[in-house]
Parts: sequence; C-alpha cells; structure tokens
Amino acid sequence: MFRSVSRSAISTSRCVFLSGLFSRVIVTSAVSTQTVHPFSSNSTFSSSPKTFLASIIGSSLSSRLLCSLGGPPSDEEDSTRMSAVSNGNPSIVSPRGEHKGTLIFLHGLGDQGHGWADAFKTEAKHDNIKFICPHSSERPVTLNMGMRMPAWFDLFGLDPNAQEDEQGINRATQYVHQLIDAEVAAGIPASRIAVGGFSMGGALAIYAGLTYPQKLGGIVGLSSFFLQRTKFPGSFTANNATPIFLGHGTDDFLVPLQFGQMSEQYIKKFNPKVELHTYRGMQHSSCGEEMRDVKTFLSAHIAH
Repeated sequence: MFRSVSRSAISTSRCVFLSGLFSRVIVTSAVSTQTVHPFSSNSTFSSSPKTFLASIIGSSLSSRLLCSLGGPPSDEEDSTRMSAVSNGNPSIVSPRGEHKGTLIFLHGLGDQGHGWADAFKTEAKHDNIKFICPHSSERPVTLNMGMRMPAWFDLFGLDPNAQEDEQGINRATQYVHQLIDAEVAAGIPASRIAVGGFSMGGALAIYAGLTYPQKLGGIVGLSSFFLQRTKFPGSFTANNATPIFLGHGTDDFLVPLQFGQMSEQYIKKFNPKVELHTYRGMQHSSCGEEMRDVKTFLSAHIAH
C-alpha cells in the first residue's frame, strides 16, 4: 500500500497548509499525468511551473504548517536561514545488534527526517544498520513562489534544463560529507556507509555520494533526479563503481518516471552499477515493496 494521508482544505491569509510537495507522504491529486520528456526544453513543467505548483498547492493541503506568507524576511533573517543547512540534530535509529553499517537518509521538500526514521524502525529495520535522518532548515523556494519551507537547496524549475542552485547544492553536499566523515571518525569505514534520500533529498544524496572522495558502500535515490549532470564524471572517480539503487513509481506526476529513467542512463555512462526499480501504480510516494528492496540492497552492500 502506498503512503498517503487525508488532507483538510484549510488556509488563511497568513499561511498555507501545504503538503510535503516532494516529501514521502503525498495525496493523490487531480493534476494531469500527461507524459513529458524530462530532458527537453519543451517540457510541460518548464512552460508554466508556477501554474503547476499552484494547482498542487490548491489540491494537496495538509495539517502541517510548513510556510508563512506574512511578508519577506529581513536581510539578517535571510542570511541566517541561508547559512544553516540543517535544523537541529538528526533523528537516529540505532542498531539493536552489531553496528556493521550506516545509512544517512535525506527527506524531501517540505518534510523532516522523523517520518523516515519511523520507517527505518519498522518496515525497513535492520539490526546491524544505524540510520541517520537529518532535518533541513527552512528557506525560500523560488519554484514555490518564494514560500519558506524545509529544503536542502533552492529549486528554480521542474525540468532538467532549469537553473540549479549550485551554491545551495554545494553547501548541502558539504553537510552530507560532514555526516559521513563523522561516521568514519567513529569507526565505520566509508565502504560500510550509504547515503540515500527521497525526491529532493534523493537528488542531493546521489550528488553527495558521487562526489565524496572515498568509496562508499552504496547510494539510494527514491523518486529523485540527477543534479549537476554536466560535472560528471569529471574528477569525481572514487564512487564510479559504487552500487546505486534508484526507485521510482510508474504514476509519479511530480517527478515523472522519465526523470528516473534518464537519470539512470546518465549515471550509467560512468557508473555501470546503477539499477532502476519501478513500482507499478505508485505516485510520488514510497511503498512497502520499495522499502523491502532498499533493505535488501543495504543488507548486501553495507551490512553483510
């Protein structure tokens, strides 16, 4: 069964109760699922992103307060938000047995790490794996009309030819690398550490994993996409043979399956160990079958 929650249509002049737009839990929407080519300039997403996002906002409302529309922040407030990548300490699921490996898993836009930590306590639990689920800080998101919400970096558009927030991506990548470094310093070799994430978090995990200077045990990207693709392979060689698990729903209308397929093709040009797993009927969400597949992948590569 796919994860979703009921949405209550509540809004005020001061705030919008917005679904986790690229987060793990999302409601089925009436938005068209027209097939588009994700790596072309005439994508439906690139022609009217604000209209598309507005339709999602209007039809996918939740009880979680994620953003404020009460006017622009001051320069000092913006500077503080932009300089902070994370929001407090990550949620951690400790192994009940011998600590053999660690997964660092990044949530999607408008979400936090708690829900994923719960999933790794239950359906994807593993007695020998430590799960670290960080929380991103809030920031204005250009694609979402400047509304502030938890995000690892800014988004300017939904098609792969859109401008990318290179500075924000690099700052978030440094944070992920620091989390990996801390696990290495604690005695877990890099080859027993995996990075993963969902949607925006998955995109960051793929980029951070491929650019880490030591070989990792694995990379996981769920319902995600490939960032900064023109930089690869370049000088990034340490993880050109690291196993990569990509998972995607066939009915994903926010990050269409074609994005996952094209991401797999791009990565395969320099890393042949990437595999795309598809889940029939799944939208921008996750399901029990996918989580079991992720657990199997982790068992094989960081906890064997």
